[in-house]
Amino acid sequence: MIKENGKTQRVITFLDRQEIDFLDKLGKDALFFNGTKIPRTKIIEVLIDILSKADIDVKGIKTEEEFKERILGAMKEVVDSNSSP
Repeated sequence: MIKENGKTQRVITFLDRQEIDFLDKLGKDALFFNGTKIPRTKIIEVLIDILSKADIDVKGIKTEEEFKERILGAMKEVVDSNSSP
């Protein structure tokens, strides 16, 4: 779900089996360790919230690999800026 002025909007995406298994494992690990399962939608929502704080420059990207590298670099900057005293 994507928040739009406090409301949510349904978004449909296609994920392969490995991606679904990854999301399910995160949710089930949370259930095992904390007693509360985290649904796939909440995991995706949190990832989008984190990415929205990153300054991702998409200019000149031609491949999926370049896009991944830009995202990882931007996320590293977000993490570094949040961990500095």
